[in-house]
Amino acid sequence: MQLHFEGILIGFASLLVIGVFHPIVIWAEYHFSARIWPLFLAAGILLLGAALFLGGLLSIILALVGVACLWSIRELKEQSRRVERGWFPRNPKRKN
Repeated sequence: MQLHFEGILIGFASLLVIGVFHPIVIWAEYHFSARIWPLFLAAGILLLGAALFLGGLLSIILALVGVACLWSIRELKEQSRRVERGWFPRNPKRKN
């Protein structure tokens, strides 16, 4: 019997990507505000484009990170709302 571990690896990679992007979004909003979203858009498009030209597990992981970048655009806006509500600290150096 042959076992295939690719699905399990993809599951762990998904969990890792989600876990890494959560603090990245919080950090990016704190230091740069939600106006940094074009950087996430460019990174997402580039990573998804690279995933088109590669194969196997690397393609899947690049696509996961690319989609996480795109999803982070929405999360940046949500994080701004969380800061306005007082759920997260506001950067005192940033002028409103």
